[in-house]
Amino acid sequence: MTDSKHLIARGSFEVRMTPQPEGDAGVPGVKLGRMLLEKAFHGDLEASGQGQMLTAVSDMPGSAGYVAIERVTGTLHGRRGSFVFQHSGTMDRGAQSLSITVVPGSGGGELAGLAGTFTLRIEDGQHFYEFDYTL
Repeated sequence: MTDSKHLIARGSFEVRMTPQPEGDAGVPGVKLGRMLLEKAFHGDLEASGQGQMLTAVSDMPGSAGYVAIERVTGTLHGRRGSFVFQHSGTMDRGAQSLSITVVPGSGGGELAGLAGTFTLRIEDGQHFYEFDYTL
């Protein structure tokens, strides 16, 4: 058995979200939505991400929620493979809470056994990440 290494990956990413047909169009109250996600990660994580997001936007200004599953494929600090992120986010009158974690057991290739948490920040429209992980 090998010891797992604790590492931090940093970089930037671009994201494209494509809205999908709404299942509850015309229903009053909370608006449900679905989007396809496509990402390009740069830096310590050189990869592409593809996934799906479900959203709920309430009538209360600045309040919403989302969940998403995203498969990431590429290299992480030079190790090639893939893994899956699970997203869960809420916004309560503008106050945000976000959790993005690696789905246990989802790592493949040289990323088998990967675990970790992903945080992001947006500055001047640019997305940056910090991925705190063990392998």
